[in-house]
Amino acid sequence: MQLYSNILGEGKPFIILHGFLGMSDNWKTLGTQFSEQGFQVHLIDQRNHGRSFWSNEFNYEILAEDLKQYCEEHDLKDIILLGHSMGGKTAMLFATEYPELLSKLMIADISPRFYPVHHDAILNGLSALDFSEIKSRGQADKILSNYVSDLGTRQFLLKNLYWVEKGQLGLRINLDVLKNEISEVGEALPSYATFSGDTLFLRGDRSEYIGVGDDGIIKNHFPKAEIATISNAGHWLHAENPKDFFEAVMKFVV
Repeated sequence: MQLYSNILGEGKPFIILHGFLGMSDNWKTLGTQFSEQGFQVHLIDQRNHGRSFWSNEFNYEILAEDLKQYCEEHDLKDIILLGHSMGGKTAMLFATEYPELLSKLMIADISPRFYPVHHDAILNGLSALDFSEIKSRGQADKILSNYVSDLGTRQFLLKNLYWVEKGQLGLRINLDVLKNEISEVGEALPSYATFSGDTLFLRGDRSEYIGVGDDGIIKNHFPKAEIATISNAGHWLHAENPKDFFEAVMKFVV
């Protein structure tokens, strides 16, 4: 089964992987900007997300293998790879397993270390959406607000809403599997996994996902890694400060 993607522009291949509960569409604005700089940008939906296929199997080994098959299908080599959060973990593992396919690696606001499960409220909120009753995005937002107070986070989550058919809303994510396999999302990169190529880690200055103590862990796995901080940004650094994020990425890849 083939991953869904939105391909923009022509030039050197540049793959972008979204985070948990996200989709390729989250990156459309930045992806278009990158494509205008002479790259062929591949905005990918990972399995159980967006318009890609659903499967009961869900872990980083599988996600990395999905990406390898995608590269083979599209004959992509010497790629630039950028992954955010969960997509960053996929990108890390992919780079350590298939280094010959990469020219540069970028990881947005995630470390190779283990993260405990911390999406309970979000998953409970999404599970509370009863689409036999909900007939509008406004109604869905009202129910979700009982679980997720932050408007920006709710807007991000509600991008997963779509019209299955006239009058019938649904979610693009495979919620049941993602709930069952949630512990996989926080898994650490295997201790032996290393990538010796050019690597950039980007962290938001208001995010706690990459802390001071993570520098050593990052360098153990990615000895050539640089770490850049994006100001005025939390975990969704590419959305919160797209200008500085774009500039940091371009400085690294050109």
